[in-house]
Amino acid sequence: MAEKGIAMRMEWVIVGAATAIVIIAILIFNSLVRMRNVVREGWSGIDVQLRRRTDLVPNLVETVKGYAAHERGLFEEIAQKRAQSIAADNVSGQAAAEKALQSSLGRLMAVAEAYPELKANKNYLELQQQLAEIEDQLQMARRYYNGAVRNLNIGIQSFPGVMLARPFGFREEPFFELDDRSQAAAPQVSLGGEA
Repeated sequence: MAEKGIAMRMEWVIVGAATAIVIIAILIFNSLVRMRNVVREGWSGIDVQLRRRTDLVPNLVETVKGYAAHERGLFEEIAQKRAQSIAADNVSGQAAAEKALQSSLGRLMAVAEAYPELKANKNYLELQQQLAEIEDQLQMARRYYNGAVRNLNIGIQSFPGVMLARPFGFREEPFFELDDRSQAAAPQVSLGGEA
């Protein structure tokens, strides 16, 4: 009779342990799903700001064109970088395209500095203010996204999440880096038509 009682308790212990493992696995899985969705939400915020910026670029270029018509090479470069930004289809490609566009926009702003009448133009000032606001929003969206990516990557790489992440298709996400200060160079400005 005692052996039967011990066997019965062992069965309950095994059932209890299995139930606990299943519950923990469900909690970990749900946590990973939640973190992945926060990353997607964060990327959506970045995407909105990048679209706002790329939509603003043609207006900014047209305004500067009226004053600095001889900077045609720079205008063509900006158009090309804008097209690459729109066509980018992943985080690292988008980051590279945005770095290039950001560099070209910096050069455009440097060219604009050479024209006092342009700097006083109301339309230009409004566009410049909108661009500054978009850049601020983009920085906030980037911080949010990168924080969400950090949390997801930690969840995927940490035990016990690592045991469930790979089999269920969770993967680490890349950070969205825009300005690598170690490689930043001052924009080259030439008023002779070459940039």
